[in-house]
Amino acid sequence: MEFNIIIEKGEDGYLISEVVGLPGCHTQGKTMNELLENTKEAISLYLKATRQKKISDKFIGIKKLEV
Repeated sequence: MEFNIIIEKGEDGYLISEVVGLPGCHTQGKTMNELLENTKEAISLYLKATRQKKISDKFIGIKKLEV
């Protein structure tokens, strides 16, 4: 399965990911590699806990807009 994630940098310097289509599924890590591993684990645990097999199809995408 493939998932879209949103990655931001927190005030404390940690990287934070939010999994699009899995409400409440998010985690953090000090490095990008740590964040991605933690995110994979969070997704796995989320799917097991909710027995959810299908992600939301409401997400369209992210676009950078210059004003």
